[in-house]
Amino acid sequence: MATTTKSPGWFHLLAAVTVIIWGTTFVSTKVLINNGLTPADIFFYRFLLAYVCIWFVSPCKLLSRSWRDELRFLGLGLSGGSLYFIAENTALGLTFASNVSLIICTTPILTAFLSLLIYKGERLRPRLISGSLLALLGVVLVVFNGSFILHLNPLGDLLTLLAALMWACYCLLLRRMNPHYDTLFITRKVFFYGLLTVLPLFAFHPLQLDATVLFRPLVVVNLLFLGVVASMLCYIMWNTAVKQLGAVRTANYIYVVPLVTVLTSSLIIDETITVVSLIGSVLILGGVYLAERGLKFGK
Repeated sequence: MATTTKSPGWFHLLAAVTVIIWGTTFVSTKVLINNGLTPADIFFYRFLLAYVCIWFVSPCKLLSRSWRDELRFLGLGLSGGSLYFIAENTALGLTFASNVSLIICTTPILTAFLSLLIYKGERLRPRLISGSLLALLGVVLVVFNGSFILHLNPLGDLLTLLAALMWACYCLLLRRMNPHYDTLFITRKVFFYGLLTVLPLFAFHPLQLDATVLFRPLVVVNLLFLGVVASMLCYIMWNTAVKQLGAVRTANYIYVVPLVTVLTSSLIIDETITVVSLIGSVLILGGVYLAERGLKFGK
C-alpha cells in the first residue's frame, strides 16, 4: 500500500498531532456539558457528525468478511466508542479533571501489559517500564501543577480507569483487524457501532433535541470540532498510526494529553504554568521517547 512507503517518522507525527488535538477536547466537552448536553448527547452528536462525514471519503462497502469480524467491529465500537466516551465524560462530571487526566494516562501501561498477556511473542524491555514510569511521574507533576492535592471520588475515578482499560482494549483489537481491512473502513465501522451501542441509554435519558440548545453558536462550533476534527480526522490518523507503529508504541503518546490540556488551559482560562509543570513536561516527553523503544517483538 502507499502508506507503507512512508517513513516511520510520519506515523509518529500522526500520533503526536492526534493526541495534541485530543488534549484540547476536555475544554469542548465541559463547554457542552455547561450548555445542557449530557455525556451521551455529546458522544452521539460527535460520532453522528463523524459518521456522516466519513461516508464522503470511505468506500461504500457495508459488511465485513464474516460475522466474527462484525462482532470484532462491535467490540471496537464499544471499547473505542460508546463505553470509553460515556465513562470518561461521566467521570468529568463526578471528579476533578486532574484526576481524569492522570488516570487516563494508565492507558499505555495497560496496553503494554495486556499485549504481553495476549501476544505471547512479545516481552517487555526495562526501557518500556522505566520510560512509562518516567512519563507517569511527569504526568503527576503536570496535572497537579505544584499543588499536589489529590481529590478522590471513587465512582468518577473508577469510571476513568474503566475508560483507560477500554482504550487499551480498543488499541489491541484494532491491531488484530488492521491487517485485514482498510483504515477508513475500520474507522467507519467504529463510528457505526459506537452510535448503535449508545442508543439504549436514551431509553432512560432522552436525547437532547432542543434546537435552541443545539444551534447555539458555541454548541455548534464545539460539536463540529469534536465530530469532524477530534473524531473523524483523529480516528483516521490514530488508526493509521496503530497500523504502522503497533498498539503499544502508539499508545505511549497518550502521556502527552495532560501536557496539552495544561497548555490549553493556560491560554484559554489564564491558568499559571509553574516550574514544576515545566519539569513534568520534560519528563513526559523523555519518558515517551524512552518507552517508545522499549517493546521487543519475538520471532
